[in-house]
Amino acid sequence: MSNLATSSSPNGAYWRVTVLSLAAAATLALTACAGMSSRETSTIVGATAGAVVGGAVTGTTTGAAIGAAAGGVVGNEVSKKRNR
Repeated sequence: MSNLATSSSPNGAYWRVTVLSLAAAATLALTACAGMSSRETSTIVGATAGAVVGGAVTGTTTGAAIGAAAGGVVGNEVSKKRNR
């Protein structure tokens, strides 16, 4: 039997906590957008995508922050043009 499947191993407990934490974070993130306008949602999606790309390209927190700012601006502008 795999280490991930056994509840008595430290590895199994680690993965179980990790998966539950990710599921809880995803649920909270999805419910947080429920009352937002499409413009706000586009801005958040752009900022998130920008942070991921900026962090992956530069490998630094500063790159992720700059990517988030740029992505938020782009997402906001795209939403403005879409709503015309």
